[in-house]
Amino acid sequence: MRFAIRNPQSGYVMATVTIDTVGKHDGQSVTICGWLTHKRSSGRIRFLVLRDGTGTIQCTLIQGETSEQALDLYPELTHESSLTVTGTVRRDKRAPGGYEILASSIEVLQIAETYPISPKEHGVGFLMDHRHLWLRSSRQQAILRIRHAVVNAARKFFDDQGFTLLDAPIFTPSSCEGTTTLFETDYFGDRKAFLSQSGQLYMEAGAMAFGKVYCYGPTFRAEKSKTRRHLTEFWMIEPEIAFADLETIMKLAEALIVAIVEEVLETRRQELKLLGRDITRLEKIQPPFYVISYDEAVQILKDAGESLPWGEDFGASQETIVSNHFDKPVLIHRYPAQTKAFYMKNDPNRPEVALCVDMLAPEGYGEIIGGGQREDDPVILKEKIEKAELPAESFDWYLDLRRYGSVPHAGFGLGIERAVAWICGFEHVRESIPFPRLLDRLYP
Repeated sequence: MRFAIRNPQSGYVMATVTIDTVGKHDGQSVTICGWLTHKRSSGRIRFLVLRDGTGTIQCTLIQGETSEQALDLYPELTHESSLTVTGTVRRDKRAPGGYEILASSIEVLQIAETYPISPKEHGVGFLMDHRHLWLRSSRQQAILRIRHAVVNAARKFFDDQGFTLLDAPIFTPSSCEGTTTLFETDYFGDRKAFLSQSGQLYMEAGAMAFGKVYCYGPTFRAEKSKTRRHLTEFWMIEPEIAFADLETIMKLAEALIVAIVEEVLETRRQELKLLGRDITRLEKIQPPFYVISYDEAVQILKDAGESLPWGEDFGASQETIVSNHFDKPVLIHRYPAQTKAFYMKNDPNRPEVALCVDMLAPEGYGEIIGGGQREDDPVILKEKIEKAELPAESFDWYLDLRRYGSVPHAGFGLGIERAVAWICGFEHVRESIPFPRLLDRLYP
């Protein structure tokens, strides 16, 4: 790829290439723009290693072949200094990426101040305070490139399945997951609004118009939790389907995860290796997944010495025990209705349980997908809203979906950060989003 950049010092426009494409210009003179990651010298030869966001490349400076101006600049160049290098591309198996640039000249855009993140060990708090700079590290770039692949794969999957993308609002008039985890904000006049906990209710409206829809966007939960699985702002992709039941979305969820893992293995294998991920575990993610009921999951816990009274929801520790029992994702269906949101439909054959499902990732990572069949009877749904003590006026539009051509429908939400954390094989979701928002973190 070629593009142009105007040098702020000399004023002239340079035709440049990106590092990931230099192999196409073997033997040619090119200009690249980037940041200095490190430098070293050996006698008459000096080396600069640059990154530009697409890759890294070694630039070699040799007395007699590189301008004296460039050689004179070398001692001044600091870590993360921004510069352009012009020179000849040549193949070198020893160089990163298999190519290097024999530099003829250098233009400095800025000599960076002393960079605060050094090769020594830093604490998590320090790195999070400098998250805006930590993103430049090879590890963080690998993680976020994998995140990019996960999101792309999910959107492609739904597009190929004939879904229509709809954008759900972030300001909402009411709760969909529980009023205790809402972020409240002042709206116009004396009205209150809340940051969205999910786009699901709006996707139900979309499904009644388009049949199959999905949204992708941020969601907010005011949970005062400090676990490795929780963020206060996270991203979800949420499909909703008209004329669908629980079994339909269980199959859809399985196919989605298979498609995502296949895409990451195909396009981001090098990033997984850089992270030290055991790729053989991901290669096992093939259908069919394991499918068990809530009752069977409770029995697994009892067999493991974990007592959980029937009717209680699983916490992180219980999810870890159950998911460690399997080498692939497991779908747990029909939780007690009392543990699920008001919009879940009860099983007509067993009213004490809901037609719902959670998918737990293996290796102890816990829930990555939650969903179910929605209550489609307007009378029953109104009763559930009243029982949950939710403001009836805020849900009148939601009841309209059942008054005018109600049909069985179902959907789920995939938490992007939890899925990325599992695929990358690291402990905390805070590294799977560019700028994490936690109970104790709102900076940078």
